[in-house]
Amino acid sequence: MSWLQLTISTTKAAVDQLDELLELAGASAVLMQDAGDQPLLEPPPGAQPLWDATKITGLFVVDSEMDAVVEFLERQLGHALPEHRIEVLEDKDWERAWMDNYHPMCFGERLWVVPSWTPPPRPDAINLLLDPGLAFGTGTHQTTALCMEWLDSLDLSDKVVVDYGCGSGILAVAALLLGAREAWCVDLDPQALTATQSNAERNGVADRLRVFMPDDMPADFNGGEGADVVVANILAGPLGQLAPLLAGYCKPGGEIALSGIIRSQTDELRSIYEQWFTMDGLATRDEDWCRLSGRKHEA
Repeated sequence: MSWLQLTISTTKAAVDQLDELLELAGASAVLMQDAGDQPLLEPPPGAQPLWDATKITGLFVVDSEMDAVVEFLERQLGHALPEHRIEVLEDKDWERAWMDNYHPMCFGERLWVVPSWTPPPRPDAINLLLDPGLAFGTGTHQTTALCMEWLDSLDLSDKVVVDYGCGSGILAVAALLLGAREAWCVDLDPQALTATQSNAERNGVADRLRVFMPDDMPADFNGGEGADVVVANILAGPLGQLAPLLAGYCKPGGEIALSGIIRSQTDELRSIYEQWFTMDGLATRDEDWCRLSGRKHEA
């Protein structure tokens, strides 16, 4: 199968924003590479090494309108796209490109994400089996890592979890492996729901996971009681718009985590969600990526 790849020369500071924008523009996968022959020391578990000069590549299906993709990126960035090129990628096993850089990662005290080609560093830990694929969420992005660490910190035994914007399903599968009874997963992208189901099957938890498009999520799930835990790793705009819905999914006394946001967006989101939740302190990664969390007011 042929693909189109958009490769952008950028800096370490701009990589996270471009990563997220390429996902939003429809990239099936995003890969980062050294653009300046800069050595990196072995990172600690869960860290994402980046080079000062980085090439970031988005992989798109062959019939994608790349002019529209570039226009979208430039509109979101507010300026012309840095040096870039668009190429046809013929018959390449693109997933293999991750194998040199995608290693087992630890989140919190118990949880590891382990690719299929690597043995678990700690066989006695909770090991989530996950390879890079066609849906967002492998644990390498700071916002995913923040949510994984939060889930690891909770007592999820017999809890019901909603993962809104599930992507690869990494958060829902992690919650189930950590002891949750059920996970209800929602995403706009049918491909994400397929990936979530597949990853749940691979980790032996598919019988406790359900997937839905947003309009199909039943309002009376879990017998109308709602979820003990709601996690949404999307973007600030949708998080603000979806606040009444996400709050409605969460039962009184339940927990919520919101990520996919940067520091400048947190005050407004906090004020919105304080209508329903007592919000905790801010959790951050790389200074700017953030996670908000809180507990819903008792009825």
